[in-house]
Amino acid sequence: MDNLTLERWRALDALLVLEKLGSYVKADDTFEPLSAHGTQRYHINVEGQDFELLLRGPKFFDTRLQLGGGGAVDLVMHVRHVDFKGATDLLRTLAV
Repeated sequence: MDNLTLERWRALDALLVLEKLGSYVKADDTFEPLSAHGTQRYHINVEGQDFELLLRGPKFFDTRLQLGGGGAVDLVMHVRHVDFKGATDLLRTLAV
């Protein structure tokens, strides 16, 4: 895995990554962030598992598990329950 690809994946918008994964994504239009303006709440379903995520650019926060991260690799690892190699293999397969 080369550093340029990793840097590109770290900067990818989390919503774009979820869409590339073929996830069901629904924005919560009633959500108003208290501090981090530009944050949006989404209800997500990935392979039958539901998530409520706060997204802002490449960063995500799972409100139910109180766990967050940033970048495509972290997000794929979180929603698909795979390790680093599994996440990078999937991102390459999807041509993200």
